[in-house]
Amino acid sequence: MYLLGLGLILMVLKYIEWGPVAQWSWWLVLAPFALAVVWWTWADATGYTKRKAMEQDDKRRDERRARTKEALDANFQKRRR
Repeated sequence: MYLLGLGLILMVLKYIEWGPVAQWSWWLVLAPFALAVVWWTWADATGYTKRKAMEQDDKRRDERRARTKEALDANFQKRRR
């Protein structure tokens, strides 16, 4: 995502001919987009993307379980009194 943002910023700067970016080659300005494609290809091929998504799901599940357990414990304590 960072590479896409960088690519968009460089492309706008090149288009409006601002600063030193105006002198750069279009190949250099568009290079972050190619690097983003390479990154996504690698991440999908190695399972990095899926692994990170699974870690996020596990974290959400554990937080939900902790909240549920706390709620159940609180209800149990109220009933005992």
